[in-house]
Amino acid sequence: MCLLSWLVWALSFVTFGVFKGDGARIEPPDDETELLDKAIRAEPAALGILYDQYVDRIYSYIYHRVGQADVAEDLTGQVFMRMLEAVRTGRGWRTSFSGWLYRIAHNLVIDHYRRKQRATLVDIDDAEPVQARSGDPVRSVENQYERERLRAALAKLTEEQSQVISLRFLEDLSIAEVAEIMEKTEGAVKALQYRAVLSLRRVMQP
Repeated sequence: MCLLSWLVWALSFVTFGVFKGDGARIEPPDDETELLDKAIRAEPAALGILYDQYVDRIYSYIYHRVGQADVAEDLTGQVFMRMLEAVRTGRGWRTSFSGWLYRIAHNLVIDHYRRKQRATLVDIDDAEPVQARSGDPVRSVENQYERERLRAALAKLTEEQSQVISLRFLEDLSIAEVAEIMEKTEGAVKALQYRAVLSLRRVMQP
């Protein structure tokens, strides 16, 4: 799985000197700009902190788009592999790190479906077993059905409409954050969101 590959790649940045010292715990810098400056210089501690801060968010975004945990884990690993490769070759982010990282994730999802040439909806035979976390298996099945229904509806929207719905309402990002990720103005995102919500309502009407 690619998350293991991420670890191997991260360790490739580490030099012998990193392991010297008293083994004190490394604290994240107070200033995010300082953290990103260290990460762009391929400092292992900074790269590790960014991984910890973003891995769950990137996984969640991808999972909401593909609907399969193993695929989401694999693509999440690829996102951070690409991040490391970009840092190593001097082709990292120029403005917003989070926007840049989400764009990598978005492009990998698109590539995944182009390779598979399949619908976004997960086939019932491929669906993972439902885990009744709440202790109510009926409710768990209903929740999974609603997620799959939403995912099928998103597949009928344009790619930009599907992306803005995912980022705004599934990932709970702000208009400003979505604008950075999609490289649009905030006004354009608001207009896109409005059209996307109308389209989604039409698609999901019984």
